Amino acid sequence: MSDSWPRRRLLAILRGASEPLDAQELARITGQHVTTVRFHLDVLTRESLVRQFQQPPRGRGRPRIGYSAVQRSVGYQELAQVLADQLGPDPRRRSEAAIAAGRAWGAKLDAGDHRVESLEDAKDVTMTLLSELGFAPERDPNETAEQALIRLTACPLRELARTHSEVVCGVHLGLIKEVLDRNGARGDVNVRLHPFVEPELCVVRLEMLARREQDTRREPDLRREPDNREVATVPAVGDTGGSEPLIAPPSAGRVAPQLRNGDPNIAKQSAQQW
Repeated sequence: MSDSWPRRRLLAILRGASEPLDAQELARITGQHVTTVRFHLDVLTRESLVRQFQQPPRGRGRPRIGYSAVQRSVGYQELAQVLADQLGPDPRRRSEAAIAAGRAWGAKLDAGDHRVESLEDAKDVTMTLLSELGFAPERDPNETAEQALIRLTACPLRELARTHSEVVCGVHLGLIKEVLDRNGARGDVNVRLHPFVEPELCVVRLEMLARREQDTRREPDLRREPDNREVATVPAVGDTGGSEPLIAPPSAGRVAPQLRNGDPNIAKQSAQQW
């Protein structure tokens, strides 16, 4: 699509909306002038990224024009499973190869021009990216100034992710990291992915790293879970020892994301929510 942050933001809003929105509603949400919003909507319509709908007028007058995002879909489910199976039996190599593939994918996408200088910037870029790819992201109410949580209520490859989470989620993780890096976040934002915290819900966690923490970062190593699975891990931010999964193992039921140790407020909020 066009390299325009206002249009990317409008598209993200429309992808997250439960019903069509008209230009005046979008102008109120974004703070832009309604004429500017209509201009961007016309471009998105020509690019087949949004669709127009006629809506009843508010009171007397002509019918309103509502806009809804055209949802993209990812096909070739069987091909994706075959490719995942070809990455070999070693969990670490599968995860590393998937993250590298996700980064390669992110390098080819339009990354926009929204400079990441804060956690809010990182969240906006990630929300826009995931909206465009059909993940229907939502902001989590339990986020803090140090940590953003993004709820993924849809996934184009959810069924494959249930059996190949280190591959599917690894690709998505690498994609997010690459797009953030291209917008200036390299070395500043830590990204983790928690698959299936609920049967139909995954969570992305973003954290801004302090400089002293960036200096101690290292490549993922391997950790074995109690059920004998191995997952790629990195040191947990703020920890002096131990490790935390970059991609958490899928949960069988309603389990909270493994949030940062030593943060009682987040732990309490998480326990209440999950």
